[in-house]
Amino acid sequence: MFVASKLSRHARRPSRKHTGRTIAGATLALTAVVTAGSIANNEPAQAEKRIVAASSHQAQQDTQQDTQAPTPAPEPTTTGVAPVVVPKPIAEPAAQAVVYQDNLDGWIRESLDILKANNIPASYDGIYRNVMRESTGNPRAINLYDSNAAAGIPSKGLLQVIDPTFAAYHVKGTPFDIWNPVSNIVAACNYAAHRYGSMDNVNSAY
Repeated sequence: MFVASKLSRHARRPSRKHTGRTIAGATLALTAVVTAGSIANNEPAQAEKRIVAASSHQAQQDTQQDTQAPTPAPEPTTTGVAPVVVPKPIAEPAAQAVVYQDNLDGWIRESLDILKANNIPASYDGIYRNVMRESTGNPRAINLYDSNAAAGIPSKGLLQVIDPTFAAYHVKGTPFDIWNPVSNIVAACNYAAHRYGSMDNVNSAY
């Protein structure tokens, strides 16, 4: 009985060496499970970190693109295009001064322009007719035989004007010279306009 009981206990009690191996194997297996679990648990976290990092990098690139100034459109080039030439306005030719002939026709025409500018009535025919009667067209004609000559104020020039009459009816803008053909005609017409209405109304000595 004693022997059998001892053997039986001996048979049921495992050896310490075997027990140690069993514990070591269990520990290694547990460590492997824990490690595998840790790796499995870390994979989603690492993936999430990579996604967050990629999103942050893309956001930075988008921000940089938004803040960059837009590139201005290139200005059109004019190479090969002829410039538009604006023609200068053509200046109107200046009015040329009227040139009068130095003869009876020219003297009468110049006198008429001056008379018109001074609102003194007269006509070419009226002036010409009286000039031919008084002096025959000689601007240096003088009458030394009438009453005016006897009084010391002889009639002079184309229309035989005396000095006092010339001085009273001289028209400004003409030479103050009784021998000047134009001055003589204009003064005589001014006098005739005041006394007779116009040189056209004079048909004899006046």
